[in-house]
Amino acid sequence: MSDTPDLLPALVVEPDADLTGSVIWLHGLGADGHDFAPILSQLPLAELGVRVVLPHAPSQPVSINGGFVMPSWYDIRPSDGPDRHDEAGIRVSEGQIKALLAHERAQLPSERIAIVGFSQGGAMALHCGLRAEERLAGIAALSTYLLLPEATETERSESNAATPIFQAHGTYDDVVGPPRGAAARTWLTERGYAVDWHDYPMGHEVCLEEIAELGAWFRRVFAVF
Repeated sequence: MSDTPDLLPALVVEPDADLTGSVIWLHGLGADGHDFAPILSQLPLAELGVRVVLPHAPSQPVSINGGFVMPSWYDIRPSDGPDRHDEAGIRVSEGQIKALLAHERAQLPSERIAIVGFSQGGAMALHCGLRAEERLAGIAALSTYLLLPEATETERSESNAATPIFQAHGTYDDVVGPPRGAAARTWLTERGYAVDWHDYPMGHEVCLEEIAELGAWFRRVFAVF
């Protein structure tokens, strides 16, 4: 996939079994697609025949980190106002992630594709998943928040109104505070989304219990009847 010029470079992990589904997994700020590769062996995706695509966000200056250049899906400014998250950058990443979804849809039905992300990547997973024009298998938002809620209200797609959403957050998260995750859950549930919510006594990270419950969720959304 990294040789396809229109797509973000990515680590692609193919399943052991025949291909039945795909997960696009978006990393957090300052990481890359390799960040979550080590936990894949603890998930049932390979045995379910699910490919995992772990794209690398482009490197760019990040304002909250003193303008240091790092992998980032969008700029984050040192402000608590509505311009904290760079909408222009969000829209560029949205287009890149939509291209990844289209690439997977060329090989699989859309309802066999899930989008997952952690932190900044989780915000993009929600942003793109809620807007996807075709029904997805599921959306998983880990230790994250909702971007551009007013725009999301008008841009969200009816195709994914009933798509399962796995949401998890650490109760001691000092990077994305728990109230931000709870606010995203409230926004979603008030609009009728089926949110499978979990919180854990952890910081801005993942834990074994979370991985186990995410694995069970993958089994449900990729079930073959």
